[in-house]
Amino acid sequence: MLPLYKPEDYKRVLETALLVAAEPLPLAELKKLFDEEFDDDTWRTLLDDLRRDWANRGAELVQLASGWRFQTRPEYQSYIDRLKNDKPPKYSRAVMETLAIIAYRQPVTRGDIEDVRGVAVSPNILKVLEGRGWIDAVGHRDAPGRPALYATTRKFLDDLGLRSLTELPPLTEIERVIDLGQTAIAEASPIPAAGSEQPDLGRPGAGQATERQPDEPGADGQLLLSEREPQGLAEPPIAQG
Repeated sequence: MLPLYKPEDYKRVLETALLVAAEPLPLAELKKLFDEEFDDDTWRTLLDDLRRDWANRGAELVQLASGWRFQTRPEYQSYIDRLKNDKPPKYSRAVMETLAIIAYRQPVTRGDIEDVRGVAVSPNILKVLEGRGWIDAVGHRDAPGRPALYATTRKFLDDLGLRSLTELPPLTEIERVIDLGQTAIAEASPIPAAGSEQPDLGRPGAGQATERQPDEPGADGQLLLSEREPQGLAEPPIAQG
């Protein structure tokens, strides 16, 4: 084991650990690297210095919901994509709209999602999002049938390049949340996508069909969300994942 004498030595160990890590590393894990105990200010200085060291490189050090990791800078992602042999999965508009509703209204039941979208939500849509690791059941509502309550996970935030739900775009830019999700699917190192044209938003119930029809694979449904911010967004019930 090499002796560590100065900040550059500690930064080099941090850099190595973060480069070889398959997942974001929280501060609690990074602290296991050294026998010495540093206060939070010292850790912040080391990580900020390391981030500046990579300021002019093709990858960057970022802090996400689950911890710290290196990821590709957006301007170089298109080149990296040329090395991929497998095409990323393509999810229907219905899947991405359901994800957006959960992100802003969580925790929500399947019935809540149906009330917003105005169509019946296929169980397969929720299974797809659970399989991706973006949502999870965090409890049950005290109502007949005790329906499951769904919320987003830390992996959802990590894949979108966010530290918390408070960094989501404003509700008036809901289209961007859908674009963020599609971008995270397409890229190995997720980075937030630029905002796009805003959809026509309305209040729940506006323009709903008189009878709910189930989503079909690849079906496009109009996204209807309340213009108000969901309650409790500042302290969201994020599912662990």
